[in-house]
Amino acid sequence: MKFYWLLLGLLTVWRLTHLLNAEDGPWDLVVRLRRAAGTGFFAGLLDCFYCLSLWMAAPVAYLIGSSWIERLLLWPALSAAAIFVERVTLEKPAASPYAYEYQEDSHVLRQEPPAVPDAISAPQGRDGASAQ
Repeated sequence: MKFYWLLLGLLTVWRLTHLLNAEDGPWDLVVRLRRAAGTGFFAGLLDCFYCLSLWMAAPVAYLIGSSWIERLLLWPALSAAAIFVERVTLEKPAASPYAYEYQEDSHVLRQEPPAVPDAISAPQGRDGASAQ
């Protein structure tokens, strides 16, 4: 197999998987397809990029592979490559500037800070003696 066909197969699997999983498609055809899938097996398949890439890779591996062993090895390899491309090109959401929200809760283990003994709280001088 030529490298050209491998690269073409990889990009085809990624493009079809991304189209069916994350895009609306021309004239919202893919959105209609997803709605028609309902809530069953096919709806779950269209929602999972990893699962869908396996199904998209199967016919592509069959078409570009020259022997059965090559087709069997190409099938998961094309899926893995499509997943890799998806992860590399995935836009990461911006981090929230304020991630912690304070909630007053009366069910905490310690309500007050522990008391500090007087010997520890007295300021010390340079020689270790009390500065009193």
